[in-house]
Amino acid sequence: MAGDNTPLFQRVALLGIGLIGSSLALVIRRDNLAGHVAVYTRSAETLERAEELNLGDSYHASPAGAAADADLVIFCAPLGANAALAEAVGPVLAAGACVSDVGSCKRAVIDDIKPHLPDGVHLVPAHPVAGTEHSGPDAGFAELFEGRWCILTPEPGTDRGAVDRVADFWRRTGSDVEIMDADHHDQVLAITSHLPHLIAYTIVDTATELERDLQKEVVKFSAGGFRDFTRIAASDPTMWRDVFLNNREAVLDILGRFTEDLTTLRRAIRRGDGEALQEAFTRTRAIRRGVIDAKQA
Repeated sequence: MAGDNTPLFQRVALLGIGLIGSSLALVIRRDNLAGHVAVYTRSAETLERAEELNLGDSYHASPAGAAADADLVIFCAPLGANAALAEAVGPVLAAGACVSDVGSCKRAVIDDIKPHLPDGVHLVPAHPVAGTEHSGPDAGFAELFEGRWCILTPEPGTDRGAVDRVADFWRRTGSDVEIMDADHHDQVLAITSHLPHLIAYTIVDTATELERDLQKEVVKFSAGGFRDFTRIAASDPTMWRDVFLNNREAVLDILGRFTEDLTTLRRAIRRGDGEALQEAFTRTRAIRRGVIDAKQA
């Protein structure tokens, strides 16, 4: 984390104040990353809770109210809300302002937000690869981004100074920053994040369809792998609904590959082919060691 305590932005508007938005608010205030934090959220109850938690300097019932005079606007709402939010804030954005986000899909973010931005406003999409299964303003904590990656996906020709400012902002939250093509990002995240969530939701949903007595025992003895799946499957359903709808092509491609590999393992089990199973399981151990070595465990 940089030692410089000079604010990077005069006014940051957070459009949405869930886990990521509230964590950003906390780290911005802790490390003086902005002179003013303006908070918008659609729910009056959530906005009131954000104020009780002292997450911002001003609280707004409209996105335009929060974004007015902001030199950084960060979209922190579910992906499906982006187009309407961009349409609402576009007219109040001043030339030179930076617009970013925290979404898990990047091509959809560019397609939904960019058409509504006036000339001279710079879109620098971002994806902090960090999170928990919890949601809402109470879920945030300032250390969420420390040691995690934040992937920026600016379009070619984006103002270099704007990219550098947004990258510096994320570095000051404790993140490591990587710049990547938006479509490539969506393919990578389809396998590292989106497919695992889809599998977790499916496995846990399968458990809900079991006979009542068996279901009770599954819960009782869930200290193994099932417990880890339930943690992932407890994630915000609205957010993940939007992820799958907005990254459907990449997810379907990876899902097809996964289905083929699953069929191969199913065949090996049916045939009693222990050698094939051991070879597959040995390969996957190497991936786990790589995750640990990369300090992403």
